[in-house]
Order: sequence, then structure tokens, then C-alpha cells
Amino acid sequence: MKYRHLGKAGIKLSALSLGAWVTYGGQVGQEIAEKCMLAAYNAGVNFFDNAEAYADGNAEIVMGNVIKKLAWRREDLVVSTKIFWGGKGPNDRGLSHKHIIEGVNNALRRLQMDYVDLVFCHRPDPETPIEETVRAMDVIIKQGKAFYWGTSEWSAGEILKADGIARQYGLTPPSMEQPQYNMFHRNIFEIEYDPIFKQLGYGTTIWSPLASGVLSGKYANGIPAGSRAALPGFDWLQEHQITAERIEKVKHLSVIAADLGCTMSQLALAWCLKNPNVSTVITGASRPEQVEENMKAIDFEDKLTPEVMEKIELVLDNKPERYVA
Repeated sequence: MKYRHLGKAGIKLSALSLGAWVTYGGQVGQEIAEKCMLAAYNAGVNFFDNAEAYADGNAEIVMGNVIKKLAWRREDLVVSTKIFWGGKGPNDRGLSHKHIIEGVNNALRRLQMDYVDLVFCHRPDPETPIEETVRAMDVIIKQGKAFYWGTSEWSAGEILKADGIARQYGLTPPSMEQPQYNMFHRNIFEIEYDPIFKQLGYGTTIWSPLASGVLSGKYANGIPAGSRAALPGFDWLQEHQITAERIEKVKHLSVIAADLGCTMSQLALAWCLKNPNVSTVITGASRPEQVEENMKAIDFEDKLTPEVMEKIELVLDNKPERYVA
């Protein structure tokens, strides 16, 4: 495993990490989650991502139980949570000072931890002033309940505003963003976020590197039973992600993967790793075998030479273009 700094921060995260979205406490139970987390840990993963919204908090309970059962040394782990959707009450969601404090406290209770290493604002909250959110996150950091705070799916403008407010009032500025990034979703990361990388030294913990499984190639011949797209409530995957155009591109990309001796999933993950602004790639899995396959992607990063990357670009045909006035 390789380890990367979280942007300009001193903390180091495994280049490949494991997230609990959809699966833990929902699609799979604690037994499978334990096997997946153990497979990742044995491969050198130190970053495990979670959120208060995942399986209505059950994902945090499952992850906390696994870490306690396996008796992993807390100092060896980087654990995150994300705050926004904490419940159904009017103050159980959003980024108000009240919900951030209560949300983090509840997450720590479920995780059975004194602190998380990273805490994210899971989405921007247009109903709460950014200054209020920044001040609340500063409290969390100063109380030692998290070491770094950041954003997820915020615009570059919102991030820059939060950073400016923090520096104006001597508060803790945000350090990282958790955005979607993959071969099919590139513009925001590669163009809009350029200022936060250059000006702020922002780190990133990217999610959906396989475009909800499309880039694994498993949807080439339809929707397999038991796959994420077959789950109740995930019809949007079939509508927005699993398109005929994307399936055709994946078939061509699979040829490139075969030439390199890797799977389609490993190619997609290695492609994300090639971007120097990616601190860690969050993977997901419902079986330990998936974890083991995904972790091997680290071996193919260096095999993506400029020539191979150009072949990939020709297939994708979606390279973001900078606007020139």
C-alpha cells in the first residue's frame, strides 16, 4: 500500500480506502463487514469512511463494533464521519451549530470512539450561514472530537468562502473535500476545484471511483441479481449511470485493461490514483473478494503510462476543457 498526505495536512491516508456507504448495516451485516474491513486492513488500508446518514446510523454501529472486536490500535486508523442527515426532526439535519455538535456526539457514541480523525459537512446547507458552520466545526476541532474538518460536494466558491471566514476570525479552516470522481465524472474535480488545490492545498477523499459499479463491467449484460442497481430505491442508477453509451465505453476500456493484465475495476481505480490531487480513493465492497481485487489496483498505477492514458482518453472522449474568455 502507498500512503499519501491529505493535501497539505500532515496526516497520511492509504491511497486506497474502504467506505461503508449502502453496504454496512444495510446491504450486508456485521459478519461480512468484518471480513471486508479485515481484508482491507491486511492490504494496508488505514482509512475507513462513514457518515451519520449511512443506514440511518447503523453503518457507524457496525464499523465501531468491528473495530472494537478486532482490537485494532486506534492510532493506526483514520476514521471519518459526515454530518448533515441525522434524523427526521427539524434540527436533526443540516449544518446548524446545534446539529453539528449533536451529530458528531451521536456519531462518536455509535462508533464507540472518543474522536474521529476527519469530519465532513456532507453537503452544503443553504439554510445555514457558512460562518455558523465554520464556527461549529472549530468547536469540534478544539474539543478534540475531530482532528480535521472538511466538505463534501461543496462548490469551489463555497469552500473558498469557508476558508476565508476561518482565517478572518482565527478559526480552524477546512482541509479536505469528499467529491465524486471517476472516468465519467470529471469536470468539477479537474476544472472547478483547481483553485482549492492550488490556493488552499486541499486534500480529497474521492467517492464512486467505479461510477456505482458501471466501471467494473458487471452491468455489461444487464443488471445482475444482488447488485447495487438491483436494490430497492436505487432505480436512479439504472436511469442516470448505467447508460448504453457508458456500457459501450466500458467494453472498449476492458480491452485496455486486459492488455495491462488487470481487471476493469483495477483500471478505473488506478486511473483515479494517477491524479495528483487525489489523496485517497474510497472503495466499496459487499464481499471480501471484491476488497482483495480492488486493493491490487495499487500495482497498476505505474503501468498507466502517458501512452496508456492517451488510449483511455480516446475511449472516454470527455476530457474537461478550460473556458478561455
